Amino acid sequence: MSETSVDVNSETPSRTITLRARGWGGFVAVVLLLHIPFFFYPILRLCHWLESPLWLTLLIFFPLSGSQIISRMFLRHNRSAWARWLRLTADFWLGISPIMFFTLLMFEPIVFTDLVSAMTAAMIVIGVSLLCGAIGLVVALNPVTERVRFTSPRLRNEVRFVQISDVHIGSRSGSFLERVVEKINHLEPDFVCITGDFIDASGVQESEISSLRSISGPIFFCTGNHEKYEDLDEIIKLLTGLGVTVLRNCADKFREDLQVIGIDDKEDALQVRSQLHHIDVDRNAFSLLLYHRPRGLVAAAEAGVDLMLCGHTHNGQIVPFNLLVNRVFDMVKGMYKHGEARLYVSQGTGTWGPVMRFGTQSEITLFEISPE
Repeated sequence: MSETSVDVNSETPSRTITLRARGWGGFVAVVLLLHIPFFFYPILRLCHWLESPLWLTLLIFFPLSGSQIISRMFLRHNRSAWARWLRLTADFWLGISPIMFFTLLMFEPIVFTDLVSAMTAAMIVIGVSLLCGAIGLVVALNPVTERVRFTSPRLRNEVRFVQISDVHIGSRSGSFLERVVEKINHLEPDFVCITGDFIDASGVQESEISSLRSISGPIFFCTGNHEKYEDLDEIIKLLTGLGVTVLRNCADKFREDLQVIGIDDKEDALQVRSQLHHIDVDRNAFSLLLYHRPRGLVAAAEAGVDLMLCGHTHNGQIVPFNLLVNRVFDMVKGMYKHGEARLYVSQGTGTWGPVMRFGTQSEITLFEISPE
């Protein structure tokens, strides 16, 4: 597993303002600037190439172009089966739209020079987009196991634990979690860490996440941004009822030589630094810090944390959104290091929005750390 060093200046107060502005400004820019090319242009261009009549073009255009508005605003809290399938359909269109957009751009000069007929090009573009969508669906449904190995002088005995992150139950089903839990149990970890965004909808029932009971070791959890968007108190009550240890700006001991710390997610680049001032980090034990966003490595290193686990980025989930994520976060996937401290960013176990991954992968991360 390769490690990347990060600059100590990445967590200065001035950068906090820059990151906030970049994060919110980037989100607004994505909504305003990409909705037209990714949603409007592909529909209208393909209908033109296919010589569709106006009534058919409009019949296709309005539902698809407004699908995300309908899904996010009107169907968000509807838990019925038909609403779920409509949301999945809307999100599938969201997932293939960038693929369709860039494939269309490739065929524009080919059609313009009459190397291929417009109708043939349209069929190829649609076929490629659907094929990529199908591949992305399979990848999203089958998380791979990433193994991370290293040694630490603070451990007396070897430890094996699993990280899952961004499972997004609500957007994803309880049956998906059951498959994830089955893979976790096959790895036989000493304990499991969940680094936020485990639930992203209100009204999730205990039955949808009851498979957590079958995990034999302890489960440690820190909050993500999506839990805050929903009913956080109810989510925490639900998790604690299933035996999950929820760490909210506090620490717990797995064993004498291993401490687990959890910090609440916050849109503040200095959140880790400010909270670690109030937490007694045991410098005689291996300190494991759970925090949803990949920020705070320098502060963690200064506090004596050995390993920090994060998620949140999804590595962009679908190319080319990884380019946008890289504009907001310095650490996007894999292992990073500052001094003696490490930070690992999971690409996420589940997905948000489209049940699709293209150019990224869903992962379950197994850490195997041995004493030196």
